[in-house]
Amino acid sequence: MVNKILFTYLVFDGLFLCTGGLLLATVLIFKIGMEATPSTANVATNLLLEMTPLTGVLVNAALIFATFLMSLPGIFLSTNRSILRYHSFFVLGSACLTLILGLEIWISTLKTRSMLEGMWARETPEMQSLLQQRFGCCGYLNSTAPSFATDSICPNSVIAAQKPGCVGSFSNFANSFLDLLFTAMFGLVALDVMLFLNAMVVLKDRAEKKRYQHIDEKTGFGRI
Repeated sequence: MVNKILFTYLVFDGLFLCTGGLLLATVLIFKIGMEATPSTANVATNLLLEMTPLTGVLVNAALIFATFLMSLPGIFLSTNRSILRYHSFFVLGSACLTLILGLEIWISTLKTRSMLEGMWARETPEMQSLLQQRFGCCGYLNSTAPSFATDSICPNSVIAAQKPGCVGSFSNFANSFLDLLFTAMFGLVALDVMLFLNAMVVLKDRAEKKRYQHIDEKTGFGRI
């Protein structure tokens, strides 16, 4: 007869492993994109990714893989509780790390405009031009603050003055992108918590079976 408690735990443990693969694949895809030649299609995304904790996400993916491998002996050793107990602590550690990374991204959304203003000031005219072409705007706050980069969208001061600054469009794009990232991170935390709770249930189930075994041994019925 299938142990439903253990089966449920295995499902969440498998999903936990998938989250590690998802994090790793996402970071690798992002890093490949960041190494591509800047264009209007990728300039905004790549600039925002430079401000996200990608290294921390890689560390978290490695922790998830190690934690999953730790769970395997605990699964096959049906009476062992120590390994699963340590595994649960590592799951909780991974959840905390994921939560911290998600909070770091969320906090950045609270100061988007000032953050982007500093980013804009640090970029070269070529990168500013790509952003202007991406969002159809001139300058950051407006065409004079700071001064716009001359390109096909803003060829001269007269036309540039008729276009809005990039702050609005760029901020909206940044908030949408970063909102997606931290929401995904918080979703992974929820999955980690579910795995942790299921591990606790398995530990409780094994403890009860061990207790009943001891009772049966004392009463002379032997092992169930």
